[in-house]
Amino acid sequence: MRAMRPPDRRPFVLLVVLVVLCAALGAIAQQPPGSTGNHVVIITLDGFPGWALDDPYLPVPNLRRLAANGAVAGMRPVNPTVTWPNHTSLVTGVTPAKHGVLFNGTLVRDPDVPPRVEPWRDKKDMVQVPTLYDVVHDRGMTAAQVDWVAILNAPSISWEFPERPERPETKPSIVREMVTAGAISQQDADGFASQNIVWRDEVWTDAAIHILRTHRPNLLLFHLLALDSMQHRYGPKTPAAMVTMARLDSQVGRVLNALDDAGMTARTTLFVVSDHGFKAVQKQVLPNVALRDAGLITVESGKVTATKAYVVSEGGSAFMYVTSADPDGDLLRRARQAISGLEGIDRIVEPAEYGALGLPQPSSDRQVGALLLTAKSGYSFAAGATGEKTVVDAPEGSLGTHGYVSSDPEIQALFIASGRGIKSAVKLQSVDNVDVTPTAAELLGVELKNVDGKVLTEILR
Repeated sequence: MRAMRPPDRRPFVLLVVLVVLCAALGAIAQQPPGSTGNHVVIITLDGFPGWALDDPYLPVPNLRRLAANGAVAGMRPVNPTVTWPNHTSLVTGVTPAKHGVLFNGTLVRDPDVPPRVEPWRDKKDMVQVPTLYDVVHDRGMTAAQVDWVAILNAPSISWEFPERPERPETKPSIVREMVTAGAISQQDADGFASQNIVWRDEVWTDAAIHILRTHRPNLLLFHLLALDSMQHRYGPKTPAAMVTMARLDSQVGRVLNALDDAGMTARTTLFVVSDHGFKAVQKQVLPNVALRDAGLITVESGKVTATKAYVVSEGGSAFMYVTSADPDGDLLRRARQAISGLEGIDRIVEPAEYGALGLPQPSSDRQVGALLLTAKSGYSFAAGATGEKTVVDAPEGSLGTHGYVSSDPEIQALFIASGRGIKSAVKLQSVDNVDVTPTAAELLGVELKNVDGKVLTEILR
């Protein structure tokens, strides 16, 4: 009797292979042209201090989980330690001496009047080097932003929900999609900037989640702002600051859930970082009062009407400008003499020392002052030119600030990297702000050339 032959399973195996192949090809077809299929999300929690995770009683379970499953460190910001310069270094990998963003906007100088900072300038006029989102776009991948800075009218951003969605320069597509979906009303979008910062943070989180689920960009830049506002108003390490940090943690958790829902978690690297820490302020230094008393500022009816020199504050530091023609340097000498010895000033830094701080020379960038002033702990600079005192008690609502020299331990920022390509349970002593973009670029398979930072190979799998 002939033995029965086992059934031929080859057609079944072939069918399974074809199904798997079709599914894979379908997934590839959903990716944008040139895409690696991998994703990087960079979340910045404005003002989140580097020491925060050392406090065991700070309720931030999502951040702790990301840190435990990834890499964590304190992060050195760049000078000046304010929002726009540091966010720009985070996406360029270079210091402000190269990328050119020194304020929360562009500083504009006209003769004989105070310099002013204008935020609504196109990205191409502000950022002088390529960004991570530029090279991602150039490789045929996609980039999106929510409440990022120095990014107005950036052609390499495919989708955005900006800081000011009501402004005519911004791309309206995401706002329209969210209005259609009922996530925000058109009336609220039109009056967005007038609403409280806690509500705006919530809407920005909604927008980030919408973009991830709907468009799946290779790169998402996402900035939350409420903690910065709370610490300026009430100071760091206050109940208001702690509650806001806990709320930010829940918003990070919402993003993690959205990545899971979109099936993106396995292919996504998440960076949760901040731009700077914060210091408590007890007193404000008013160097413009000293310049007024020296005859270098004219005040009429409580308003500055003319200047020969002027100080622009960045919180814990300030630039002093000579605003009139000064061929023999007399105005600069008078201004320096007027502010020398003022209570609360730690140092008067000459341009010869700017390079060590990552700042450009006044001769190469008109945004830079002739002198840089740094404040002592407990003091910050303010712009006022009226009144009789050069030092006053910090007013209610201005009890915290940043802008101090980046080596100050309280100014250190947060760094967490977790997800695809990141080792687990890595704790580094410190990283530099400019290291974030080279590392993110490595994970996306792109490269920025001539950067100041380095790829953090010690955290990569």
